[in-house]
Amino acid sequence: MTGHRSKGEKNDGEKQLRRDPYEVLGINRNSTDQEIKSAYRKMALKYHPDKNANDLKAADIFKEVTFSYNILSDPDKRRQYDTAGFEAVESESQELELDLSSLGAVNTMFAALFSKLGVPIKTTVSATVLEEALNGEVNIRLLPLGQPLCRKVEKQCAHFYSVTITEKEAQEGFVCRVYSPERSKLKLLYFDQEENGGLSLLLQEDSAKTGKVTSAGMYFLGFPVYRMDQTQNSVAAAKDPDAAFFKKLDGFQPCEINELKSGTHYFAVYGDNFFKSASYTIEALCAASFMEEKENLRTVEAQILSKRVELSKFETEYKEVLAQFTEMTSRYTREMQAIDELLKQRNEIHASYTTTPQIKRSGSSRSKNKGTFKESDEGQGSNKKPFRDWSRKKRWYNLHLKVDKRKPC
Repeated sequence: MTGHRSKGEKNDGEKQLRRDPYEVLGINRNSTDQEIKSAYRKMALKYHPDKNANDLKAADIFKEVTFSYNILSDPDKRRQYDTAGFEAVESESQELELDLSSLGAVNTMFAALFSKLGVPIKTTVSATVLEEALNGEVNIRLLPLGQPLCRKVEKQCAHFYSVTITEKEAQEGFVCRVYSPERSKLKLLYFDQEENGGLSLLLQEDSAKTGKVTSAGMYFLGFPVYRMDQTQNSVAAAKDPDAAFFKKLDGFQPCEINELKSGTHYFAVYGDNFFKSASYTIEALCAASFMEEKENLRTVEAQILSKRVELSKFETEYKEVLAQFTEMTSRYTREMQAIDELLKQRNEIHASYTTTPQIKRSGSSRSKNKGTFKESDEGQGSNKKPFRDWSRKKRWYNLHLKVDKRKPC
């Protein structure tokens, strides 16, 4: 009969059975972020539970693929894993991406509630949408340059667009933006066309609140452009606000693609709301008339990069000063207590210089005095005259007169 294994032993066994994340995704250790994403999306689409109902093996592979991607898609966790393996990665902190289309009504309601409370909920594009795109079963609408389109997309559905740019427009730069005045949650997707005509997801940008709208954009300007992932910082802020401040710019990472070639390109707007459809406006622009904005963007992002380096140095200084401050605060409390105790002893010594015995009043003496007072009251009461009941004494106005009712008065 086999012995019962504890929970810790089971966890150790699971860790030993884990495969190398690079092996799971079928990539090498020098793979770029874009290659990691591409490999993950292909395998996630292949083993997604929606396509493999009641297949436990496919479900396990899907979890393994997701777990591996969560490690390799995060620069810090990937570096930790490359250095010390799984032991350096906290599996409990892995963030899973939810496919809202596969959740039931109750689970979706709980996810929406947590999102309202400020808990960051990562979502992924529906496997159905990705499969239809890969099979070439989606309707694609032309998106002219410089002509914004306003539409409404259902939740967990997507609208596909094609944009054609010339060689000159590609060199001058290209921008695709989507925004929602109703602050709907959206995803802006960029697809690469396969040899069979199908579309495979290549880039994804989640919308973020910017002022009175939510917006997402892709900027192909011919130089490195950065994107800001605020999900990690939101999790860190909930745990430690100080640490969140110093990690605020950790999510500032370069985009995978900086420029597009001439030809036709495919974008999509994905409705990422929990329950309702999403209203949006999408526009594609040539950056030729935005030269000043291009230079300003390049300058500001360079300043953000240098600020990130400064923030790393400042964190070390801050922790040293904070440790000194904590030590000084603790010493201040100890010194205050010691001084109060010495002054108290001094006052007691001063009070001892006297020939008069000190009177110590206590609760017992007070109670004795009270008892004495009661006894004296009782003694005085015994000398008093006996109490007379005046209510029984007859008075002249209480005479009972007999009247003969037969004789009239």
